[in-house]
Amino acid sequence: MLILTTFDLDEYAFDGLRAGASGFLLKNALPAELLGAIRTVAAEDAVVAPRVTRRLLETVAHRLPSSATTAVDARLDRLTPRERDILSHFKHVLAKLGLRDRVQAVIFAYEAGLV
Repeated sequence: MLILTTFDLDEYAFDGLRAGASGFLLKNALPAELLGAIRTVAAEDAVVAPRVTRRLLETVAHRLPSSATTAVDARLDRLTPRERDILSHFKHVLAKLGLRDRVQAVIFAYEAGLV
């Protein structure tokens, strides 16, 4: 699902991503950006407007625990040391972690303290 909205509000973006959206763009996106986002989401990847991405990272970064929680540790234990280093190889990593796309993988990596 791709969310296209006029409102550049963090809560809309964060709630949409939590609800399962794989993309979040603002209505002022150029036609080429919108088309690219549609193709990206259709290819089971994720896209988030750059301004929203920056604020998402700023919001998540200061909330990171100094050590991973038990639930995150249990999921991380499913990964080999190599998989932790190369989270860009998402297909099998996403399957092991029960994640849908790159956005969820980035959030998971921040929550686990990997980044």
